[in-house]
Amino acid sequence: MKRSLLLGVAMGLLMATAARAEDITFAVAGPLTGPLASIGDQFKQGAQAAADAINAKGGVLGRQVKLQFEDDQCDPKQAVSVANRIIASGIRFVDGHACSGSSIPASEVYADNGVMMMSPASSNPVMTDAAAEKGWSTIMRLYTRDDAQGAFIGPWIAKTYAGKNVALLNDKTAYGKGVADAVKASMNANGMTEVFNEAINAGEKDYNAVVTKLKEAKADVLYFGGYHPEAGLILRQAAEQGVKLQLIMPDSIATNEFWQVAGPAAEGTLFAFPSDPQARPEAKDAVAKIVAGGFKPDGFTLFSYAVIQAFAQGIEKAGSDDPAKVAEVLKDGTAISTVVGPVTFDAKGDLKDAKYDINRWSNGAYAAIPQ
Repeated sequence: MKRSLLLGVAMGLLMATAARAEDITFAVAGPLTGPLASIGDQFKQGAQAAADAINAKGGVLGRQVKLQFEDDQCDPKQAVSVANRIIASGIRFVDGHACSGSSIPASEVYADNGVMMMSPASSNPVMTDAAAEKGWSTIMRLYTRDDAQGAFIGPWIAKTYAGKNVALLNDKTAYGKGVADAVKASMNANGMTEVFNEAINAGEKDYNAVVTKLKEAKADVLYFGGYHPEAGLILRQAAEQGVKLQLIMPDSIATNEFWQVAGPAAEGTLFAFPSDPQARPEAKDAVAKIVAGGFKPDGFTLFSYAVIQAFAQGIEKAGSDDPAKVAEVLKDGTAISTVVGPVTFDAKGDLKDAKYDINRWSNGAYAAIPQ
């Protein structure tokens, strides 16, 4: 009797161990700490909600999805360290990174080791362009590119603010400078020439000197390629100098921390962002569950969710967790179903047919404006 009991316990332990061995782990890499931690929190919340939903339906090829969270602080060196740690862990799929300056160097590490990286936020074209040139098939993004965003917002600025003085500013990062350059090229091609084009150093606390220069240039409109901490400070310090600017930003300010930094000076700030995924019928259940958990799925939350869905569907479709095979089926021209809508990837691993909204901040929240 005792022997049978012991045998049963031993068999149970063996079965549990085998089940755990069959789990599939995805890494989620982004800025979980530091000035851009709100973006990392969006990544984390979206990925976990997706994993929970997938597991509730039986997992991926019968395997439960587990997540390993890694903090790169949006720092290129940290991102490379994170990439090496992920590879050493034996993980083959990465939901990340966030900042283009981190994703680009990390992507080289992943590609050299046959790991799939799919970013839900990095927009610099270099990431996938370089991967395509070097034949790295497993580097992808479930997000839009800077050149696409520039092609959208540049003509709109040129038309909407014709006759006004438009200034350009960037923070020298791969993301900030990349998107500002794309907007400049598109804006110039549509007949608008900027009156001012300079760069700042991210992380500083005093931007009064650049505000003074904008005042001297008589700028009416400022397009700033950068992140929310600097944007908020620039607006606040401009207000303190009595300088009124229409600030236009890329997607990085889709976080409540922007309003917390800028305060009332943020009123009326505009930014481009992929057409609101929270409003899509495919996102209804996911949004409800995330909100019920006390988190508002703004910004990149649902894009991170969609990356986990893409991994799961790619593995199911390939019948394998080999990243090269998964990349191949995801790029075969057929759409996959995600919370941000049907998603199709091109040969480079970029999204096809991206669409944008122009959003306005008002009273601590943002919403799309009619176009």
